[in-house]
Amino acid sequence: MSYGVAAALQTAVFQALAADATLDGLVGGAIYDAAPAGTIPALYVSLGPEDVTDASDKTGHGARHEFTVSVVSDSAGFLTSKQVAARLSDILVDADLTLSRGTLVGLWFVSAKARRVQDSDVRRIDLKFRARVEDN
Repeated sequence: MSYGVAAALQTAVFQALAADATLDGLVGGAIYDAAPAGTIPALYVSLGPEDVTDASDKTGHGARHEFTVSVVSDSAGFLTSKQVAARLSDILVDADLTLSRGTLVGLWFVSAKARRVQDSDVRRIDLKFRARVEDN
């Protein structure tokens, strides 16, 4: 197994999201690796947790990365958050990302969970994606 492609995959995902004009129009550039300190935007996208498993075979090293991208909003409903989540999915599913290390074999949508964060007015949608990478 190789975890060596993890940073390259995260960088490519972040760059794909940040470069999309439609997503930028929805969130005003509020795309983060972690929630910002200080004043938090009313609507933002955050890269989240990742689980990685071995996908090596006799042709080389590889891994399956399951990672979460979250949409967080303090709006009263889910409509805007769902529009942002749909755009995230459109950008990432079957994306042809160029990695600085390794190769992206495929990128797929796995699941989404929309919920109100307990004891607050915050709405959150966590989208889970699966990427298959090779590190040859």
